[in-house]
Amino acid sequence: MRLFRELGWFFWQERRAYGLGALFLVVIACINLLPPYWVGRTVDAIRSGTVTPAELARTSLAILAVAGVSYALRYGWRLFLFGSAYRLGMLLRNRLFARFVRLTPAFYQREQVGDLLAHVTNDVEALEAAAGEGVMTLVDAVSMGGLVVGMLFWLDGRLALVALLPMPAIAVLTKRLGDAMHERFERAQGAFSALSARVQEGIGGIRVLRALGQTDREVEAFRRAAEAAARENVEVAKIDALYYPVIFFFVGLSYFLTVAVGALFIVQGTLTLGTLTSFTMYLGHLIWPMLAFGYLFNIMERGSASYDRIRRLLTAEPAAPDRPGADPRPPRGPIAIRIRRFAYPNAAVPALEAVFVDLPEGATLGVVGPVGAGKSTLLRLLVREYDVEDGEIAIGGRPLSAFTLSALRTAVVYVPQEPILFSATVRENIAFARPEAPFEAIVRAARLAELHDDIVRFPEGYETPIGERGVTLSGGQRQRLALARALLLDPEVLVIDDGLSAVDGRTEARILANLRAERRGRTTIIAAHRLSAVEAADRILVLIDGRVAELGDHASLMAAGGWYARTYRRQKQWAAMRETLKQAEGPSVGRREA
Repeated sequence: MRLFRELGWFFWQERRAYGLGALFLVVIACINLLPPYWVGRTVDAIRSGTVTPAELARTSLAILAVAGVSYALRYGWRLFLFGSAYRLGMLLRNRLFARFVRLTPAFYQREQVGDLLAHVTNDVEALEAAAGEGVMTLVDAVSMGGLVVGMLFWLDGRLALVALLPMPAIAVLTKRLGDAMHERFERAQGAFSALSARVQEGIGGIRVLRALGQTDREVEAFRRAAEAAARENVEVAKIDALYYPVIFFFVGLSYFLTVAVGALFIVQGTLTLGTLTSFTMYLGHLIWPMLAFGYLFNIMERGSASYDRIRRLLTAEPAAPDRPGADPRPPRGPIAIRIRRFAYPNAAVPALEAVFVDLPEGATLGVVGPVGAGKSTLLRLLVREYDVEDGEIAIGGRPLSAFTLSALRTAVVYVPQEPILFSATVRENIAFARPEAPFEAIVRAARLAELHDDIVRFPEGYETPIGERGVTLSGGQRQRLALARALLLDPEVLVIDDGLSAVDGRTEARILANLRAERRGRTTIIAAHRLSAVEAADRILVLIDGRVAELGDHASLMAAGGWYARTYRRQKQWAAMRETLKQAEGPSVGRREA
């Protein structure tokens, strides 16, 4: 019953509904004691020849009335108890989703999406069952069982002791089966999570699977995951299948002892046939409480296992929580980067070390370097996906932690290289963070991102659905849509993490010109592999192995002749060669914008 203690806060919150539901169940248990007693009394009256047709009619009508009242009360307790259980499910799903959007990136590196989906579906459903059927079963079993046992002793204490002899064995076996059920249900839920993750990854990567000819291998991997989930669920079913046969065996044994000993008492003249009839009917009423206790252990162990899994998520540390007294106003001003050392959780090697940069308000900073140099890490620290433990990043002379996350992310908007789009229309995706934006502002943001001309060629223009994660768009269109979404917010600081890598050179140049004209007086930070994207920046930071290798503007870095100058010249030569080949061999040569 640990789960009931864990959910005590919810039961108190819903105390009126649970109180009325429990009251209805107790009333049902009380009035259901009447028909067996009436039947037994009628049997004795028939045997003695004292019964009258009017008495039989009254007894029959009374039994029908009890059935009618029970029906109405059963509707009531279902409404109260199951309604509360569904509210618990809604509350837990809301809390889980609210937690998901606040958890650290490190958490998502550890967890599989399928596992998180299983928490929101299967685990919450198991808790709904515990809070609805579980509570009903407990109250009904205890009230009905206690009242029936009381009636058995009231009718004949000797026969009651004989009838209840097998019951302790049921309690012991049910406890052992419940422990086994908890362990196996946890394993089954884990297997279902793995299966969900396999489905999600397979569907999300279907293009890659087809392109690489790996569909058969993925089907085989899914088959193995499905078989593993089936095996674990069969193990749960084996335990589940033992409950009712065990209970029915001991209930049958109780019936056998009752009839055998009761017949002996009738022969001895110490028990009437009517009393034995009532007794066996009450014993029949005891079958449900015995089954209910078995079912209760089953459902509670499932719910307990699921609650343990959900509680682990609800108590996980959120990403960079707001500190006491954090300023809710968006920051503005110059940016000072003072990172002595930063390493990802559980990483032995630092991702950034000795990075010191000052950026005046309204300036543009380019961040470049080879693959794995730490460019994306620096940009993630700017939006406080992680906190800098050794050093700090400040805006307007105040560290990022001095502001609430909401205020910081209002002022600093991040555009990732791999944009996250939603299964909605083009307009809804651009206006995602500003749904009240007028259509003219949405169009203007699209024009700045050089996306408007593409959109007007879509079948339904701005109202064209783009599919899940923007599957109907090219790579360049997805990146430009994400940029338009950020530009619509008009942030104080715009951070672009290689967000133009899938755009052709001419389009990139037009977008950068638009940004320079539109964002005059506001800060822009661009990380890029293609150095033409940062050529016009006020300052260019070159990172190599997480350290500052060069820092200056384009002219000074070219004069220095370091990594930046060598890479810039090589990229220019390569672009010129491609342009020459394209002109010589026709328009089909060259990279098409993705």
